[in-house]
Amino acid sequence: MTSSQTHRTIDAIWRIESPKLIAGLTRMVRDVGLAEDLAQDALVIALQRWPESGIPDNPGAWLMTAAKRRAIDLLRRNKLRDEKYAEMAQTTELYSEDDLERNLDGEIGDDLLRLIFMTCHPVLSQDARVALTLRLLCGLTTDEIARSFLTAESTIAQRIVRAKRTLSSRKVPFEVPAGEELQERLSAVLEVIYLMFNEGYSATAGDHWLRPLLCQEALRLGRVLAEIAPEEPEVHGLVALMEIQSSRFKTRVSASGEPVLLMDQNRAQWDRLLIRRGLAALERCRKLGRPLGPYALQAAISACHAQAPTAADTDWARIAALYEALSRVAPSPIVELNRAVAISMAFGPAFGLQLVDELMHEPALTEYHLLPSVRGDLLAKLGRMDEARSEFERAASLTRNSREQELLLKRAAECSASENS
Repeated sequence: MTSSQTHRTIDAIWRIESPKLIAGLTRMVRDVGLAEDLAQDALVIALQRWPESGIPDNPGAWLMTAAKRRAIDLLRRNKLRDEKYAEMAQTTELYSEDDLERNLDGEIGDDLLRLIFMTCHPVLSQDARVALTLRLLCGLTTDEIARSFLTAESTIAQRIVRAKRTLSSRKVPFEVPAGEELQERLSAVLEVIYLMFNEGYSATAGDHWLRPLLCQEALRLGRVLAEIAPEEPEVHGLVALMEIQSSRFKTRVSASGEPVLLMDQNRAQWDRLLIRRGLAALERCRKLGRPLGPYALQAAISACHAQAPTAADTDWARIAALYEALSRVAPSPIVELNRAVAISMAFGPAFGLQLVDELMHEPALTEYHLLPSVRGDLLAKLGRMDEARSEFERAASLTRNSREQELLLKRAAECSASENS
């Protein structure tokens, strides 16, 4: 394996292991900022050693061992933390690679949920919670988060630093709260898990369109929450949404890793067990007798796709109506864009294009690549190939995901070929 291949492999391992690593270290040191620093130190050590020694069989345990040794060294040098160091040294053992399954799949899983509740504490603003989540749990870089927020990278960096300092200075506990405190933080926690799943379902950047392990972790955490808060309909709504969306994993990419759009997927290969689980979760949500919230409405939309035997059988009129309901409970330009797509499928591309054109000057969508992508698709259906090509090229210039960029450029080339034929 070449040095560049090793570094790419290490980067992939880091994206998978860093959330669990940071969660476990936060449990130890009770400081999320320090935990991230220690995890980064372990990554630096890996980058120095693994190209020569080779990647260990259990890289997660190796990174945890390195990080714990750094933590002990740091606390040993810090006289103000002598008492904390003594307690930690007596009660913790260094990880060995044989401990991987027990420590990473057991305690660490619970630690991830504790970390989410910690970063969703009301002492942080919503923007700070989201930025910190994308950084710690999804492994996005500051630049990638800045592009998601359509904000300067320096602003995001300051937001993350302030958030970690606030959690430390306020001594926010590393725990899953109970009672009223759990209820107060639940909506923020659901948003965080939703963000985790979406980043795995359609990666912001990189060479892969999917990050299945991130989706699986988000779904696992959602199922745990459903046991903790069984009377909360939106918990079941989010679980239903993630179950149904997860059913499409096998068909979302081709054998060569290229994205496969929803209308082109082989529905016979969708995971029927996950669909049944999702529909059951949606039914549990409805039985609680409260109006459907944003996650339940999105789950109902996904259910429409899951229950249609073929793409042609999709009830687009119902989907458009569900997006209308969603726009009332959770209005956003992205919801309006999705509603425009549903209307175009139900009533024709001209109707959809009219709605999309109304969103062209929406500030929040200025750098959102799916806006020109949708517009290009509608223009192509109307035979306006030159305009469609331009929109696909613009969409390709805005996305940071290389696989999605390839797909968009391919569609642009098809428009050119169609126009010249």
